[in-house]
Amino acid sequence: MQRLLVLANLSLLVLFPIAWFAPLLRAGLLPLFGLREISVISGLQSLWQSDVFLALVVTVLAIFVPYLKTIGLALVHVRLLDDRSLPVLAWLGKLAMADVFLIALYIVAFKSMGLGRVETAWGLYLFTACILASIMISGLTARRVAHYSER
Repeated sequence: MQRLLVLANLSLLVLFPIAWFAPLLRAGLLPLFGLREISVISGLQSLWQSDVFLALVVTVLAIFVPYLKTIGLALVHVRLLDDRSLPVLAWLGKLAMADVFLIALYIVAFKSMGLGRVETAWGLYLFTACILASIMISGLTARRVAHYSER
């Protein structure tokens, strides 16, 4: 089980960057025009030009927090980081989930305006799955650590 947790966590080091560049959604201003694909990275590029503060917050939540958490869990798995850091790592995962909520909120808001078309793309599901897997891995790791510390 420990090896499976380590392998699943390390796979996130590859899957997160794929999710950042994958299309989250396709959006178009009017139904007559083609849809433009938007990824985490392309969205951040646009955001940096219009709202630096929001771009900084989203960059931290979408990129740095999930990756830092994954690296932290890897360090816990190989015993280079103390098990007492697990609650902080779990909190980081929940904080990263806020990004998925924001994306969903933007999709709903854009669709309700009726001016254009928005379709979710496979990258949104991959990004969400990575965040949820990370939360699950940290929970299972904490459970495993608690189980072994009781012995």
